[in-house]
Amino acid sequence: MERSTRVSVFESDKPSEIQLIKSKLDDAQITNSVENSYLTFTTTPTATSLKVMVDLEDEKNAFQIIDAYLQQSENQ
Repeated sequence: MERSTRVSVFESDKPSEIQLIKSKLDDAQITNSVENSYLTFTTTPTATSLKVMVDLEDEKNAFQIIDAYLQQSENQ
């Protein structure tokens, strides 16, 4: 079984926001994972950025879910 390509669909330094996006993707039955990477351009080297990763074939659906969430949160 070959592993499919993983792509980042959302990035944030707020774990609560990452968790929310992750649960929305889970609800849509989109397999996802969270990776963290250190931000090298900040003054605090300890700052981490969390990335939600999905399979390439789920990218379009994931972006639709995330866009809907972002529009909803902007309007509140």
